Amino acid sequence: MSNDNNAKDQAGAQYHSIEELINDLKQAKTDQEKENIEQQINETPLSIESRSGWHIPGQEIKDEEYNILLCTGGPAVRIIGDLDIYLQPHTVQLEYQDCGTLWTEYYLTKEEKEILLQFANKFFFGE
Repeated sequence: MSNDNNAKDQAGAQYHSIEELINDLKQAKTDQEKENIEQQINETPLSIESRSGWHIPGQEIKDEEYNILLCTGGPAVRIIGDLDIYLQPHTVQLEYQDCGTLWTEYYLTKEEKEILLQFANKFFFGE
């Protein structure tokens, strides 16, 4: 199996783990169950970052993009997207890479992207 296939398989595994967490959260019946799942969601990423785009020097800078790193090394998987004016994710893309390869988009259906967006919106990107 090639490195690209290993990385792609890891991206699929990361997506399915997130999908399971989001579905479990929707089906949670008690506050304790919800709290436990929310904690699992919060512990999933290795790092959460945001960055701004081009701006005029001296102008107030607002973050425009986010990056949620799920795993690193060989292979690595991340969720990236754009933030809205309220600093909440409004687009989402799952990407993977392996040693010596570029980040590659893991193609998702509209429904799968919605699940990842629900996951990304569990994190705070403001000040």
